Amino acid sequence: MDEPGLPGENADDEGLRVVPPQSHGGRVRAERLTPEERSEIARIAAHHRWDEGKEVLRATHEGRLTIGEAVLPVAVLEGGIRVITSAAVLTALGRPWRGRYRRTNLPNFLDSKTLIPFISKDLLDVLAPVEYYSLSGKKWSGYRAELLPLVCDVYLTARAASKLSIRQLVIAKQAEIVVRSLSKIGIVALVDEATGYQEVRDRKALRAILDRYLTKEYAAWAKRFPDEFYDEIFRLRGWTWERKGSRRPVQIAKDTADLVYMRLLPDLLKELEARNPKDERGRRRGKHHQLFSSDIGLPALGEHIHVVISLMRAFDNWTEFKRGLQRAKPIITRVSDLPLFNQPVAIVEAPG
Repeated sequence: MDEPGLPGENADDEGLRVVPPQSHGGRVRAERLTPEERSEIARIAAHHRWDEGKEVLRATHEGRLTIGEAVLPVAVLEGGIRVITSAAVLTALGRPWRGRYRRTNLPNFLDSKTLIPFISKDLLDVLAPVEYYSLSGKKWSGYRAELLPLVCDVYLTARAASKLSIRQLVIAKQAEIVVRSLSKIGIVALVDEATGYQEVRDRKALRAILDRYLTKEYAAWAKRFPDEFYDEIFRLRGWTWERKGSRRPVQIAKDTADLVYMRLLPDLLKELEARNPKDERGRRRGKHHQLFSSDIGLPALGEHIHVVISLMRAFDNWTEFKRGLQRAKPIITRVSDLPLFNQPVAIVEAPG
């Protein structure tokens, strides 16, 4: 759960001691709010509490994320929800823990009337606290990790509007550091890297991609590999081949797997062999390419074959061609090797 406040350290944005809300001073301060301000605070506070009472999830991965000099506890919960602890948000903003201010019923890192006009709809959508059980069984309170850059944006936008106090300007400066740290890689990717969840994420992403590339049923046979593909293999290897009535060497099947299926997607060949297994006589029910989906798989297969043939034409022997192919179309073993998933590596501490 949230860490308790330290005695005597509750202070407002100007560094003054906050009078407990049950005191006369607290009532006076509340009375000074305009009806519009009270209405806005109530609206945001109600949104903030929208999922209280929901099932408490459990963490599946935990780690510590380093942003600048701040080390932040983060976790991934059941269902892939990335969270950052309440105290970690304050740490990222360079603010000490001082308990729950409760001047606005908002989280303590937003507990200021000054900030209310700058709270965006996107921030409201992730402002509800998330309670969860850590791997050790301890109950914690946190927020979706997407909240951190949005909170930083509140301070930066308020600063641009010249609405911040001196103390809040210090927080805005730290928020700017956080935003710059996140400029090249998103907070979700950082949390995944810190907790080790990226391996699970990548496996799920790969499964989704494979299911889009392949079908469960064999399509009608159609010629997918042009004769030139095999002509070039024979030329580069120095083999002689008469197309009509001649059988291709067994090595051709291995070359096809190497040049095509192993370079399209990670584990694609493994998945094809699982969906199109050999029978007791060593024969397959159909050709691998008959399992490619018509909307995504076949266009990707055709484009790749075209690239491979173009590269073949540029070389005079097999060894030189394979070097060129490895540079242009390397064998893919991880989802992160795909161009779509290329991301800078986050600076993190190893989980545990």
